[in-house]
Amino acid sequence: MSGTESTIMPDSPEPVSGARAGGSHASGPAALSAARLAHWSVRRELWEHRWIYITPLIVAAVFLVGFVIGATRIPLPILRPEQLTTRALGRLAEAPFDFASAALMLAYVVVAVIYCLAALHAERADRSILFWKSLPVSNVTTVLAKASIPIVVLPLITFVTIVVTHILMLLAGSAVLLARGIPVAELWAQISLLPIWGGLLYHMVTVHALYWAPFYGWLLLASAWARRAAFLWAAVPVAAVLIVEKLVFDTSAFGRMLLSQLSGGPDAIPFPPHRNMPMQAPTLANLGAFLTSPGLWIGLAVLAVFVAAAVWVRRRQGPI
Repeated sequence: MSGTESTIMPDSPEPVSGARAGGSHASGPAALSAARLAHWSVRRELWEHRWIYITPLIVAAVFLVGFVIGATRIPLPILRPEQLTTRALGRLAEAPFDFASAALMLAYVVVAVIYCLAALHAERADRSILFWKSLPVSNVTTVLAKASIPIVVLPLITFVTIVVTHILMLLAGSAVLLARGIPVAELWAQISLLPIWGGLLYHMVTVHALYWAPFYGWLLLASAWARRAAFLWAAVPVAAVLIVEKLVFDTSAFGRMLLSQLSGGPDAIPFPPHRNMPMQAPTLANLGAFLTSPGLWIGLAVLAVFVAAAVWVRRRQGPI
């Protein structure tokens, strides 16, 4: 055992025998419920990968600074509500909010891809997998906890960050306008944040979380399998299928399927776009169409296959 391993192994909890625990075999780590183990496994991911929530905060902070600087430099005639139509005023008021949402969602996607590629590979590269496997946490719990980060945790972090960013933008923008002697009542009337937030939450849950879930599962499987260059192990097989299908059958069905899944499928966003972004508050009809769409359930089934394969690979893989 290496020096690194010898320093961390004694800190791992050991099952308590019946004699040492007063004759009860149900005490100690073995008594932890599956839900509690899953909870602490997710907490572990957040402790080890703090950049998961720090990155959106940095993006939001940079955008807020740029928004305030830009608001102070807008020519005064443009800010006069009486010189703008109601429609133009609404677009001018909501455009920065839409852009902030797009920037933070892009950060979410980038963070999710980087995390999935490193989630199971990094613990083998730094040999910490020896320690984690010594704990009373199954491979299933570990992999499911890692899969929950891009599918559950990151959408929530991104949505909360967007909401807080929008509120701070509204307050900062109002302060700048008041300081320049511009009334803000009309601008506030043109900004409908609640519908925007409803559409954002629906979009992130349906598209970025559920419809993209099989892609996250595939990246986790590549992370568990690859000894190095996990990105290539994830990208090369997909590119090979696309090329072979085109050369042999002269078709692109696999590529169309991937694009359909990436776009959220035909039923994920079945309503007119909100200005320049394909989001509006969902209706019951929208939600029903999404929940009954075949692409959703096929994608979740593919996710289950990839997660099961990642569990199987992690059980047999050791340090690199």
